Order: sequence, then structure tokens, then C-alpha cells
Amino acid sequence: MPSLIIVIPTKNEEEFLPLLLRSIRKQTLQPEAVIVADAGSTDATREIAKLFGARVVEGGLPGPGRNKGATAAQSDLIFFFDADVELRDSNFLQRAIEQFERCGLDMATTDVMPLDGNKYDVFSHQAYNTYVRLWGGLHPHVPGFCILVRKSLHDEIGGFDETVLFCEDHDYALRGKRIGKFGFLSGVKVYVSTRRQERDGRFNMAAKYILAELHIMTLGPIRTNVFNYTFGHTKKEKYGREK
Repeated sequence: MPSLIIVIPTKNEEEFLPLLLRSIRKQTLQPEAVIVADAGSTDATREIAKLFGARVVEGGLPGPGRNKGATAAQSDLIFFFDADVELRDSNFLQRAIEQFERCGLDMATTDVMPLDGNKYDVFSHQAYNTYVRLWGGLHPHVPGFCILVRKSLHDEIGGFDETVLFCEDHDYALRGKRIGKFGFLSGVKVYVSTRRQERDGRFNMAAKYILAELHIMTLGPIRTNVFNYTFGHTKKEKYGREK
């Protein structure tokens, strides 16, 4: 089995980070390390990460943060997750990596489902899954909150392009598939919070990503903040600490 390290970019994630870290602890396959690349949190994010045994390094925006975490990783594979996801299947990592190796992939993602939300959120996530699978490797999409990649491929393409300010994950996938094999994992799902949809509005979010997709297809990577992307979140409820 290849060695695995998990990288999580964070900024003020004391509410959600414990949920992800607990779900990682419950995995039948344990990573060699969890690296939290923190972008100057002002809450208890760093303390929580250390409480769970994660290694904390200096981070930045999601792309730069993932790059800094990957630089600190000495492993065959890297799994990039965002702090607001949960691995509900305790065999998620085991199944994902076994399938990744069996199919000879270099970069992969999987279906995404809402961690919370309503019927519209379930429908919109299923629609997204269908859309990106139809594109497949022809025009690959990977959500930044769930990317499994070979460290060698990450290094060869220079990691995430830090000049790309929005949809940097899509740009990452497009560059990765030029020299590596891209695919979708089946039989595993990752669950992600709908907090951004709740904050920015569900239809506004849908319109933003449709326009971003058109921008990438016609004009290339998004290197200005025309879509007003922000990174970092504030606590809504008291987080739970490990005892």
C-alpha cells in the first residue's frame, strides 16, 4: 500500500475541523500524517489541529495553503480535504486508495454530497456529480475539498497555480491530466458543508460557478477576483474538543 498524507488548508475552522479530524481517526486505513496548513487563524483552529495530533504549518489561500502542506509531505499520495468535509464511511480511505491503485490513476476525486442542507442541496450536488462525470477526463473537474493525487504528479505540474484566485482546483485538474491519468472513484462519497451556499445564496452560487466555467473554457484561468472569492469562516456554534 502506498504511503498517504492528508493536507487540509484552514482559516478559522474551529467549528468544522473537529468533525473532519474525528472522521479521519475512525478510518480503517490511517494516513502517515495529517498536515493542517493554516492561514493565520484567530480562533482555536491551530490548537484543535494539534489536539488531534495533526502537524500545523503556515498556509495561505486554498491553493498556496495546499502547496505548503504538500511541500511538507513526504509520501507517495496526498489527499487534499477542506475542513468542512466529513468521511462518513470508515472505509473511505481504504477503498479510495485501493481503487486508485487498481485503476492506475494519478489524480482522482469522487462524488460529493451535502453534509447538511435541504432537498435542493441534494439535487444540486447530484446534478454536479452527473455533469462532471459526463466530462470525465476530457475536461476534468476536481473539487478542492476532495483530491487524491500522486505526490510525483503534484510536483511535476508545480502544484496549484498560486496566481489563480478562483477555481484553482479546476485549473489544477486540467494541468494534471495532460501528463497523468485522471479518473473518478466509485463506491465512496465525501460529504461537504453547505455553509457557503447558505451565506452567499444557493442560486447566486450556482450562477457564479456557471459563469466561472464559461470563463475557464473561453478565457482561461481566473486570475482576478472578479467573482469575489473569500477564504475563511467564523464560528457559529461552540466546537467540541476531544477529551
